[in-house]
Formats: sequence, structure tokens, C-alpha cells
Amino acid sequence: MQMNYPETLSYLYAQLPVFESQGAHAYKPGLERCEVMDDLLGHPHRRYRTIHVAGTNGKGSTSHLLASILQSAGYRVGLFTSPHLVDFSERIRVDGQPIDQQYVVEWVEKWAPRDTVSSDADHSLMRFQPSFFELATMMAFCYFAEREVDVAVIEVGLGGRLDSTNIIRPVLSIITNISFDHTQFLGNTLPQIAAEKAGIMKQGVPCIIGECEDERVRFTFEQNAQLRQVSELIFACDLRQIPWVRHHTFYNIYETADDGTLQCPLCGDCQPRNANTVITAVHQLRSLGFDIPQQALQCGFRDVVTLTHLRGRWETLQTNADGSVRVLCDTGHNPGCFAYLGPQLMALHNANHPLQIVFGMVSDKDIETVLRMLPPSQTADPVVNYYWCNAPTPRALPASELAEKAASVGLHGQVFSSIGDALDAALQQPGIVFVGGSNYVVCEALSRF
Repeated sequence: MQMNYPETLSYLYAQLPVFESQGAHAYKPGLERCEVMDDLLGHPHRRYRTIHVAGTNGKGSTSHLLASILQSAGYRVGLFTSPHLVDFSERIRVDGQPIDQQYVVEWVEKWAPRDTVSSDADHSLMRFQPSFFELATMMAFCYFAEREVDVAVIEVGLGGRLDSTNIIRPVLSIITNISFDHTQFLGNTLPQIAAEKAGIMKQGVPCIIGECEDERVRFTFEQNAQLRQVSELIFACDLRQIPWVRHHTFYNIYETADDGTLQCPLCGDCQPRNANTVITAVHQLRSLGFDIPQQALQCGFRDVVTLTHLRGRWETLQTNADGSVRVLCDTGHNPGCFAYLGPQLMALHNANHPLQIVFGMVSDKDIETVLRMLPPSQTADPVVNYYWCNAPTPRALPASELAEKAASVGLHGQVFSSIGDALDAALQQPGIVFVGGSNYVVCEALSRF
């Protein structure tokens, strides 16, 4: 008897190592399993062009912006990203629409069946003992081929060199930036992390580096580009495609060097750098034969949320009666993200807004560094209150431990066992409520609003 969609996902979660919930125990580096599975599936990713996007932060925004622009230019576009916030189907999209749930059910029944006795065991991908992400990658490649996409934007899961997605040969590689995250897998220095990300470089394929302020990292990229014989290494940060930015409450306006005025609803302080990377990528895609008119570039930026359904990037979830911001969220979860989010929150406070910050993190992040970047607790008006909560994952740092770490750096607040209770308490107070620290915490807020 065939499983339904919820049963199928439950089966996969139960049978496969899932990094989002299990952390290091579920991480399976290496391409051997994916290469064998890809061969069994008939190399579906070879039936369309691909763009490969890696980086510590910003790769999700970059991937969604590129997909939106290509959709606006008339291409049929696949988009593979991770993790999902609310439902698995968010990871795999064609022209912004999530993967059909029945396709997930039938694909699993065919390639990763629960009943291997009555099915062809040699046909099952489960015999290779894949991780959840590896199987999702294979599913995405098959779905894009069957939906006959023209191009697919593929976001790296973790790292680059040993990531499951690295079996593709893209027309363009992009590395957004390098900062500290997943150091237990990628290395303890920025050059080590850069070398792992540089693993997506391919012979004869141009590669764009979005941000690169560290000369050691630049040297690492240049060495790897030469070693891997990329056709062209482009540092977008050197090109300054966006010399002027105006920040509004609900969008950014970019005055570009060559592409006129662009408006974008992704209004976090980090987004101008992502936009600079994307514009550089569009110029490169044009040189590779992609027909991307100016209007498509403008529409892609303006309509990225509508076209791709990107969520959780300095997103306003609720407004007051006068249209001002009431509830904000952001999925940033490491020091590289909070280098932008911390000052952005402080700017709200400096604008005389009381801040109610609902916050939870997973235990394998650099928690102390992130906490030091947050606005200090303040009881005088405008106040800054913290509501510590448990991210709903086995990897979560218990809220009580988070509160202890926070207190050691001068941040004080209340402890809650659930995100819902923390949010209810925050909403009873005046000012702006910010929800963040982890994808899992933001997921709860998105589900509620």
C-alpha cells in the first residue's frame, strides 16, 4: 500500500541521517554515494544547465534572486535550496512552485521504497545508505529533468568540495563569501574554509567570488582557480556594481553602475553585497549566451519574494495599524550574519523603538560570539528585553543554558520552554518584536503569522 505525503516524509526522516536534527552524526562527506546513485538514475542533471552557489552566508538570497531574474527572462527555472522552513517541498521548486507532493511520494516509492522485499532491491537507492540531503539532491535533479527546466540554480548544502551537489558541472560557479561556520567540518581558519568552498570550481567554468576582504582568502581562491583551471575568476567586490543604496523600511533601492535603478524587498543590511554578486553573475550569464533583458533584471529583483517565495530575510511578519513594523524575523544564525543583524537591531533601538527579542540557537554554533553582537539589555526606555527559547530540534541549546551564556555577556531576559510562549510574552509588550537565532525559531514564527 502506497504511503501518503506525510507518511513518506516521516519514513525518510526515520530511515535517513538528517543533519538539521542530528548534526555531525548525519554529515556524510564525499561524492561516492551520489556519483553511484546519479549513475543509476541516468545522470538527470546533465539534461539542463546549472548554476552552482556556495558560501557561508547569502547563498540562499543569491540563489533566489538569480532564479527570479531567470524566470523573469522567460526561462523555466529549477531551484534547489536548504534547509526548508515549514515544509520539505520548499527545497525543490520549478518556476517558484514547490515540488508536487505526489511526485515526492511516487519518487520515493520507486527509488527508495519502504518495502525492499517486494521491490527490486538492486534498484533501491537505500542500499547505498544515503543521508537525507543526498537523497533530496537526487530527487531534485530528477524532478528538474522531468519538468524539463532550462536551467537550475543549485545551492550547496554544506561546504563545497565534498557536498552532494558537487557532482554537477555548472555553466557558472558562485561563492558568496567566507566566514566562520561549520568549523568542525570545514576547518578552523578562513583559508581552510575557503579551500573547501573552492571545491566547487570546475575546469573551464567561470567562478564569481562575491565578497573577499581577507587577502589570505583571496590568495586561496586564486590558487584553487589556477589549480582547477577555471576559465575566469571574477571578484564581484572589486567591480562595485552598486555605488549607492537607499534603505527603506520594506525595501532597498540600488542605483547601479550599468543597470539603472533596482528595487528589492530583501532589505537586510547584508543584501547590497548579495545584490552586487547577483548583478555580476547576470553580466557573466549574458556573456555565456543567456538572454536576460534589462526589464527581466528589474522584475527579478523587485518580485523575488513573489516569484520564488523566499522567506525569513529581515522579513516583516506583522505591522501596526499605522503600517509600521511590529514583528520582524531573520534566519541568520552565525557571526557572519550577526555582523549585519546586530547593528541593524541597534539602529532600531537608537531610533527609539523598544525591542522584544525572541531568541534561540542550536548548540553547534559560535553562540558566545553571536550573543556579544546583540543589543545590550536595557530596562530604561526604550527597553531591550530578551525571551530565550528552545529551538525545536535535538540540536537545540536548552533555553536555560542559552540564558546563562547570555547573562555572562550582560544580556538578561526570561526563559521559555516553547517559542510560542516566548512570542506570546513578547507580543504583550510595546515596540518591535524580533524573532531569530535559528531557522527553527523563525519557522515557528512563520507558521504562526
